Amino acid sequence: MGLIAARDVSMTFGGFGRPETHALKGVSLALPDEPSIVAVVGQSGSGKTTLMRILLGLQEPTAGTVLYRGAPPGADPARFRREVQAVFQDPFGVFNPFYRVDRALVLPLMRFGLAGSKGEAMDLASRGLEAVGLRPAETLGRFPHQLSGGQRQRIMIARALLLKPQVLVADEPVSMVDASLRATILESLWKLKTERGISIVYVTHDLTTAYQIADRIVVMVGGEIVESGAPEAVIHSPSHPYTKALVGAVPPPDPSVDWGLEDETDEVAA
Repeated sequence: MGLIAARDVSMTFGGFGRPETHALKGVSLALPDEPSIVAVVGQSGSGKTTLMRILLGLQEPTAGTVLYRGAPPGADPARFRREVQAVFQDPFGVFNPFYRVDRALVLPLMRFGLAGSKGEAMDLASRGLEAVGLRPAETLGRFPHQLSGGQRQRIMIARALLLKPQVLVADEPVSMVDASLRATILESLWKLKTERGISIVYVTHDLTTAYQIADRIVVMVGGEIVESGAPEAVIHSPSHPYTKALVGAVPPPDPSVDWGLEDETDEVAA
């Protein structure tokens, strides 16, 4: 059955005289009951973000169903909203710039009854920040623009963590941070699974990071899943031409291997 599952989900945009775009075509995806990280990989326009929004209940599919613990999300919407959390690609766009970041941490705790007072909520928020490698004294009381992109992204992970979720859907969570913070955020996601038992849908275009942290990789193109399996199998023995192209596009880590850029470099130098 799976903890959360999309069954034969399709999504069509357009109509009413406009051309139709089929963002998803009969996609089925399920997270196992035990904690795991499933990476959904594909280029822009592959349908992965649309699938993420449908899993989160932010968008109704044209066809198909989403089940959480074997029932539609609407069967217990409050539980679904608390237990299925999101981390979005743009950490700045999530915040209201008129409020300090404290609000993003404290308000959900109060709304879901996880803290009896604002003081208790602030204590929980401080612990949540520490869990993702942030210092509360350097984070709380600040406005979003006063923090780096990596700090804002980790605050969003802390916010999700405070609600004690069972599922975290992360849409390109490291695409807008520099390389020095990428490993830190990926490590935070890994610890959520290994130490807190949280299952994660990791949506990304980056096959390398998917290979690093995922238990299963799902490859999407044109609104369809074209390959799915263990990271070792998908990376080392891909069967679909698109997956082979993705793997072939990853530069080898060995500096002695020719990347085929010499001709382009010569042209630029000339």
